[in-house]
Amino acid sequence: MKISQETINNQVWKACDTFRGTIDATQYKDYILTMLFVKYISDVLNEKKEEYHIKYDGDEVRIERAMKHERFKIPEQSTFDYLYEKRNEANLGELINISLEDIEEANRSKLEGVFRNIDFNSEPNLGPTKDRNRRLKNLLSDFEVLDLRPSNLEGNDIIGDAYEFLIGKFASDAGKKAGEFYTPSEVSTLLAKLVEPKDGERLCDPTCGSGSLLLKGAKEVGSKNVSLYGQEVNGSTWALARMNMFLHEMDNARIEWGDTINNPQLRESDSLMKFDVVVANPPFSLDKWGADEASADRYNRFHRGIPPKSKGDYAFITHMIETLNEHGRAGVVVPHGVLFRGSSEGKIRKQFIDENLLKAVIGLPANLFFGTGIPAAILIFDKNKSTNEVLFIDASAEYESGKNQNKLSEENIAKIFNTFKAWETKDKYSYVAKKEEIIENDYNLNIPRYVDTFEEEEPVDIAATQLEIASLKKELVGVENQMADYLNELGF
Repeated sequence: MKISQETINNQVWKACDTFRGTIDATQYKDYILTMLFVKYISDVLNEKKEEYHIKYDGDEVRIERAMKHERFKIPEQSTFDYLYEKRNEANLGELINISLEDIEEANRSKLEGVFRNIDFNSEPNLGPTKDRNRRLKNLLSDFEVLDLRPSNLEGNDIIGDAYEFLIGKFASDAGKKAGEFYTPSEVSTLLAKLVEPKDGERLCDPTCGSGSLLLKGAKEVGSKNVSLYGQEVNGSTWALARMNMFLHEMDNARIEWGDTINNPQLRESDSLMKFDVVVANPPFSLDKWGADEASADRYNRFHRGIPPKSKGDYAFITHMIETLNEHGRAGVVVPHGVLFRGSSEGKIRKQFIDENLLKAVIGLPANLFFGTGIPAAILIFDKNKSTNEVLFIDASAEYESGKNQNKLSEENIAKIFNTFKAWETKDKYSYVAKKEEIIENDYNLNIPRYVDTFEEEEPVDIAATQLEIASLKKELVGVENQMADYLNELGF
């Protein structure tokens, strides 16, 4: 019987019990996800070796030669099975660290530096030696019961899906801090559809987090003939993105570590790389994003104006626009303030519209994102627009209610995307605005200025209401008389 996604998710979530109450979820996610990674790649290679053993009738020389041609390699003393055998060793944390270093070394071009931010022998995180060994032994035991060989799984992407499940659970449990690196899967799917990536194109996410948005873009393309690029400022999340790409067999994805605004790493020669598609869910209204250095930006990204020091939204948007090629498209998740705030942001927004770069503004429901209940919007930019119109969509009422977060259903996503593709005005849902209308609104993009969702109340029938009031009064008198009779019978 094949193992289901739910079984994997439940077992992996159970493994988190080893760390709860010891360290914060934003830290123990690294240990859980790293061990899931080691377990999976170990089981994949175990199955490959079994297949070659049958194919070559146990000829160890031929088996070994075939294994050298696999897309990744794990030294014998780095496999999950080896670590599980050593689970009672006094230096278990050290053994795991060594095994991770050896995996990196054996797959240098794909995994170099991925485990540099994770320490399984950390006393501050995992406690004194005795407690640390107990926790790590429990962790290994929790994963040992999972058979993650590909032939035993109910799907091709079940491990990648487990990663998404865990990331979402960590974000939900840990709140804003963990949610910073996570874009809900449905929002990623919608954004990936709206930018319409095509076969052979370059896709970039300058604030890529765990890489889910890039992978959704690749999924929309429907083939491996796509180049993925990303940058992430958080070291452990960068490592997670690299592992995520590896698990999805996107070995050639280039994921850089660093601050995109102040130290962009995706460069060609001395210029910023250009992309066909750029997508992002950057941190909302980031304070201290680097405004003081922006005027001297060597790439001249802020020629339209410098965003305010305390709100970095337009810094990320500007970077995205400046990294598009001549026919590039961009999609970005933003707080609603980006649509109407004035001062320097208003000037930058005016420039984008005057240059005819903005294609669509889509209002999303509230409470979609972990760590914030505020509604967000999606902006779509296109450097090769065929019209000077801008499509406004108010999808704020289109969602499924959830226990902790609201959620976009497949139907909600389809309605938004189909309206976008049809480029049409729908009563109380969407509106195609001419550039002149936006100018008349002083370049304010607040969605209610364009999409009227006001529902008139039904007129009140005064005569019928008076009759109903009279009837209720008569009924009340009858009830009061009946109560008086009951009280008399009881002697009151």
